[in-house]
Amino acid sequence: MPLSDTRIRKLETREKPYMLRDDRGLYLEILPNGAKYWRIRVWLNGKEVKRSLGVYPRVTLAQARTKRDEIHSKISAGENPFKEAPAGCTFDDVAGEWIKKKVLPIRDPDHAEAIKSRLRRLVSPYIGDRPIEAIQPMELLEVIRKIEGQGKHEMAHRILQHCSQVFRYGIATGRCPRDTAADLRGALVPVRRKHMATFTEPEKIGALMRAIQGYDGSVIIKCAMHLGILTFVRPGELRQAEWSEFDLEKAEWKIPAAKMKMDRPHVVPLSRQALDVLAQIRSITGAGRYLFPSVRTFARPISDATVNAALRRMGYEKEELTGHGFRSMASTTLNELGWSADAIERQLAHVERNSVRAAYNFAELLEVRRRMMQTWADWLENLINVVGT
Repeated sequence: MPLSDTRIRKLETREKPYMLRDDRGLYLEILPNGAKYWRIRVWLNGKEVKRSLGVYPRVTLAQARTKRDEIHSKISAGENPFKEAPAGCTFDDVAGEWIKKKVLPIRDPDHAEAIKSRLRRLVSPYIGDRPIEAIQPMELLEVIRKIEGQGKHEMAHRILQHCSQVFRYGIATGRCPRDTAADLRGALVPVRRKHMATFTEPEKIGALMRAIQGYDGSVIIKCAMHLGILTFVRPGELRQAEWSEFDLEKAEWKIPAAKMKMDRPHVVPLSRQALDVLAQIRSITGAGRYLFPSVRTFARPISDATVNAALRRMGYEKEELTGHGFRSMASTTLNELGWSADAIERQLAHVERNSVRAAYNFAELLEVRRRMMQTWADWLENLINVVGT
């Protein structure tokens, strides 16, 4: 049944987005936050195309129908009603090239496919075939608001970051003049950071270390958990660790900027115990690319759920402990042991906003961090033998 202004004004929100059809592909999408977006769905050259026609009531029902009729008239005349872009210059073109040349070479295929899927599902239907140079901030914001309207605030931030990287690649390759996504920073609902489940009681940490030591599953996963707690890097940095990043003579793990959350290279000093773990796993995976390859193929690393799944198998509930929780476990303990906050924050790879101070911290704190990481490893090792005996 065609829509009416009276019916639209009386629409109520629901927990999930829903749509009401008008006619000839025109429909209204209602988000949980109350926003109402006009959309049109047509077929062009055998391809389904979706477009936004504006926000109700700024764009009235009559205006949306007029836009719809104009689009259909052009299609009937054999024209493309949407502004065409030169070959290789649509958002989808640039995004696909960015993934191929900038993401796949440094990320595992599963991660690259996840990014590709997000953009295809959440961005492409609305601006995918738009010329990338013509996309305006408010046009992109409407796409992001749609994600926010579903309560997916963290995903909204992630998509905005992906889009920004696509625009920056477009700038570098001469296909757009500026990063449109940059104008939207500060426009999104802040993400409420989740507390990563962990514990800091020595008795519990000692029990965890003994559980890891006695883990009867895959040796690869056992070593991943052990190295993870010894180095307390982020789970993504751990699972994607490559042998080429390790200098065993210097006892350093050099993680490239492309793998780091803040796009800055990170050096992880390796304790004696960490080197022992590396020696153990090297005999199994040393001939390949990854320290911790998937059980299905050595060409890919373990998934982001592997360590957490192993913790569940060991009896730890998700509300009690996660692989990411190793970081706060180490941070809290090292603070209590009297190590400087600067050294701990630098080891956690938290970004220092002051560039001069950041350079100082990197140069001056590396040796401090070496001692700190050895102290942490010794403390953990001691718990195996002392706590609970």
